[in-house]
Amino acid sequence: MKLGLFLKSTTAIAITFLSVYLPANAQEFPPKKTITMVVGFAAGGASDNAARIIAKKLSEDLGQNVIVDNKPGAGGNIAHAYTATGPTDGSLILLGSIGPLSIAPHLMKLTYDPQKDLAPLTMGMNFPNVLVVTPSLGVKNLKEFIALAKKKPGQITFASTGSGSASHLQGELLNVRADIDTVHVPYKGGSPAMVDLLGGRVSGYYSTISTSEPYIKSGQLIPIASTGLKRSTSLPNVPTIAESGYPGFDATNWYAFVAPGKTPEVILDKWNKALVAVLTDKATSKLLAEHGLAPNPGSREELAKYIASQSTTWAKIISDRKITDE
Repeated sequence: MKLGLFLKSTTAIAITFLSVYLPANAQEFPPKKTITMVVGFAAGGASDNAARIIAKKLSEDLGQNVIVDNKPGAGGNIAHAYTATGPTDGSLILLGSIGPLSIAPHLMKLTYDPQKDLAPLTMGMNFPNVLVVTPSLGVKNLKEFIALAKKKPGQITFASTGSGSASHLQGELLNVRADIDTVHVPYKGGSPAMVDLLGGRVSGYYSTISTSEPYIKSGQLIPIASTGLKRSTSLPNVPTIAESGYPGFDATNWYAFVAPGKTPEVILDKWNKALVAVLTDKATSKLLAEHGLAPNPGSREELAKYIASQSTTWAKIISDRKITDE
């Protein structure tokens, strides 16, 4: 009888240890090691600026070091593929983007499935790009840009942050709507694209406002039109493509936070809470706004639905335009 009670007591203690202590350690948040926030583009661009602002606040809130790891290339797909197979203990997250999450699956064969191998955390920022050109191109508005493109079919080029990126598809959408033939030139991020635009090696660039605004203010670049339905608060005097003769033109850029797909639900939920807290912080929002980026956090479920919706939208454009990743 005593032996039975002893075994029963021992079993209860073991079960308590396994069900309480081990899960707590296995799913501890934040993890007791440096947290890495991966970015799919080169340092100095909009996504990099946003990541560093957010990482700094996360470090303060979580009491853990958060570093930004730039992995540029293939329109952000290198970073997304890296994250898809990364550690699932909460120590790795990615500031993902529209290209790899909603466009690339329709352009190329990927080593990962964005909707299965990457787990949504929260929308980060949703914002328009702006078509900018140098004064040497000789145009001052969208009407003149399109007239020049019609006069010189196949000779006017536009830069993007990579094949399948938002800036690429925005240019292709204008090609469709305006019946013009501008040529896409992909880069590994906003900074190298801007360098070549300023150097006159490309005609235009569908740039993030944060990347182009300093050059607009200095007069080195001319903003032709923004890509959203509404004018950007950062560039209130710059008309949208929609109001410049192409009603309904709406092609925004967005960054969203995701984690490796096999990350436990409890950690994903805690990451959502932590990121939403940062993105709704007034000081952080102000810093992001200075870069033309407006935080737009939400639930994990909302982000999953949005990614799927965007995927459907851009799949049609890719099919209609017979766009490839080359």
